[in-house]
Amino acid sequence: MSETGAPPRSLVAAAAVLAAVLAVTVAVLGVVLPSGSDQDAPDGAADPPGPLPLVSIPAPESGSAECATLVRAAPGTLESAGEQLGRRELAQPTPPAALAWGRDNPVVLRCGLQRPPELTPTSTLREIGGVRWLPVPGEGATTWYVVDRGVYSALTVPDDAGTGPLQQLSETVADALPAVPLSFE
Repeated sequence: MSETGAPPRSLVAAAAVLAAVLAVTVAVLGVVLPSGSDQDAPDGAADPPGPLPLVSIPAPESGSAECATLVRAAPGTLESAGEQLGRRELAQPTPPAALAWGRDNPVVLRCGLQRPPELTPTSTLREIGGVRWLPVPGEGATTWYVVDRGVYSALTVPDDAGTGPLQQLSETVADALPAVPLSFE
């Protein structure tokens, strides 16, 4: 210690150098080494970052036999823009009859919803794989409502996901649920 009570200059300099070396080492390792979750994942795919929280929305028919059938029939993976999206665990409390696939911008399926208010006799519908869908664009994603089955379901697809999830779920819906006439009431 010096007469002023401050540590010697050499000790302060050594501490500053050590701190700088440590900061550079951590930065280099962060760039060079993959994150821990990427190391254990097969084929370079990263594990999902944990359970996905979904906001509960009114789904009065989510406990129906039709929703149970659709959820059971849903695929374990979806193809999205050339990438395989695995099923994502949902956080508790889990909304009934809901599923998700993917990591950062997941694809989300919900079954048993109320009739979408955007569905009118003049709505523009898309038929994909024998299933009629009502697209409702949103910020960064489009929600596609199945409107010709005994229950309303919705598939929210991020804008960068491509058409794979919608095509695959069209096949699933067509196989799992019989078509019914459109209802606007």
